[in-house]
Amino acid sequence: MMRIELVRRPNPSALYSALSPLLALAFTAALGAVMFALLGKAPHLALYSYFIEPLTEVWSIHELLIKAAPLILIAVGLSVCFLSNNWNIGAEGQFIMGAIAGSALPILAPDFQGPLVLPAMLIMGMLGGMAYAAIPAVLKARFNTNEILSSLMLVYVAQLFLDWLVRGPWRNPEGFNFPESRNFHADAILPEIMSSSGRAHYGFVFAIIAALVVWFTLNRTLKGFEIRVLGQSPRAGRFAGFSYTTTVITTFLIAGALAGLAGISEVSGAIGQLRPVISPGYGFTAIIVAFLGRLNPLGIVAAGLVLALSYLGGEAAQITLGVSNKVSNVFQGILLFSVLACDTLIHYRIRIAGPARAE
Repeated sequence: MMRIELVRRPNPSALYSALSPLLALAFTAALGAVMFALLGKAPHLALYSYFIEPLTEVWSIHELLIKAAPLILIAVGLSVCFLSNNWNIGAEGQFIMGAIAGSALPILAPDFQGPLVLPAMLIMGMLGGMAYAAIPAVLKARFNTNEILSSLMLVYVAQLFLDWLVRGPWRNPEGFNFPESRNFHADAILPEIMSSSGRAHYGFVFAIIAALVVWFTLNRTLKGFEIRVLGQSPRAGRFAGFSYTTTVITTFLIAGALAGLAGISEVSGAIGQLRPVISPGYGFTAIIVAFLGRLNPLGIVAAGLVLALSYLGGEAAQITLGVSNKVSNVFQGILLFSVLACDTLIHYRIRIAGPARAE
């Protein structure tokens, strides 16, 4: 029986490694063109709708920044986890819990207003995300629980908790029985960057600052060195005196804080209230962003803009081409597959081996 094996290349190409994200984008565009052709749509019009049309208007660029902000914030936090070899798949739940924690102030205490409201909301949002991320972190550090399963299951708990809140105790008493919270007052709204040309808010500024701070931490501090060493070789890290347990909890808390900040920024900046659904899947799409950016916070900024463009392009394609919103999800899936395929084939080669000999 023939076997297909992956054999590590002794000297992977540095050029191809650097160009891997661009190759993945090229493959995505090619496969996307085939997909649209099979759907009976003109491929060149479809790709124009995805990648060019959202950049032709100033207001559309603002929308691009709004969608890129949570993707970048979450992906930067996830990159810290992934570099430490901790697979936090529950950023979507941490995003939601951050939004809930930060929204508690304007919903439960609407009469408390002033300049301190918004900073308090942002801090509460970060703490909410950290607290939720601490659950899978402690379970892994203390009981060696699989963090993929625990963090992923907690996403559904957060989604159902949000749905219960906005349909029950936090429902707007003046909202005509719609499942949503009261609208945030003016002091609880995240300011817009340039209100005269669009509604992009300071969440994008937070994302850029977070990317710069995390990049500096990973590349210029002892803690960043500790995270990378333990991620590549836990045994070598232990010999160096680094604490594996501390690193697991620290990286999860960083990821949770940034996901929570993304959640409260989205709610207070783009939405203005809590609803049963506040995310189109930012927490899961951010995983693609993190790997497309090669787990480099600065690369993640560019990758976040590309994935945000796919969201806007999906909306434009629905209007222009009349396709389903599921098509954009398939498009993002093709991108993730292309990223993983390019990285795999750059570092490994496929070998077809003969049947194994019996002893």
